[in-house]
Amino acid sequence: MPNIRSCFIPNEVMHWLWTSSSRWDVWRHRMPARYEEIAADLRRRIRDGELKPGERLKTEKQLAEEYDAARNTVRDAVARLKALRLVESRPGLGTFVVEPPVKFPITLTPSEDTGFSGGEGRAWVDEVAKQQRQAKTSVPTVEIKQADEPQARELDIEIGDMLVVRHQQRFITNNGSDVPWSLQTSFYPIALLDRGATRLQRPEDIAEGTVAYLEETLGIRQASYRDRIWVRTPNEVEIRFFDMPPEGTVPVFVHRRVVTDTEGNPCRYTLTVYPTDRNEFMIESEPPT
Repeated sequence: MPNIRSCFIPNEVMHWLWTSSSRWDVWRHRMPARYEEIAADLRRRIRDGELKPGERLKTEKQLAEEYDAARNTVRDAVARLKALRLVESRPGLGTFVVEPPVKFPITLTPSEDTGFSGGEGRAWVDEVAKQQRQAKTSVPTVEIKQADEPQARELDIEIGDMLVVRHQQRFITNNGSDVPWSLQTSFYPIALLDRGATRLQRPEDIAEGTVAYLEETLGIRQASYRDRIWVRTPNEVEIRFFDMPPEGTVPVFVHRRVVTDTEGNPCRYTLTVYPTDRNEFMIESEPPT
């Protein structure tokens, strides 16, 4: 029998709660619904390997008896697991635990081989190859637009100055299929175009990576970068591209990187979105001597 305990509320506590609607609202919102308790316990059993990928869940009736709950409550709990892509229904067969997505570690510190970190250009291609997989990118969508306040601040330009913006979809091949891995948008000051980096505005992949291209073409060498990472709910475009639950139950990482050159000038501002169910970040460092 799963270790879920019922909650007994003494009469005097109930009287105190009912005498104030605000107190009852506080109590009610702190108590998880019964189906949430059952879903949480099933998630734990999946996480701990008690319920393994490919294993069929018990029937609604059996789960209702096991958890001493109504079948509607069990149905809601299983629906919650489906929304999290932990289980799936197979017509005529039942509900089964699904194989979790293969996690891809992204090394944010520069590699010794390329000098770049795993989310960028040739570095991420090499990092994917080391894991016996293949990296693919879409043909970039390129636009010229005016900088808004965050972009102007990060690139040290004026609001309304023109930018070259490159959008790309990135995939990792796993067992013969292309798995959507990340969405990346990079912003470059229009001055780089004026100085001769004309490939930035072409809707084509820069195979060597823009970091190497800018160094070769303009002598602009990446000297440092500043990262910020946060988590948020995915938007509709991200849900469709990553094939995630429509309820937004799987959040995304947003990785913001501002790159500066050897003169201390910002030369690129990049936003990369990663689904949290198939990515993890690694930072390698050595203690100071």
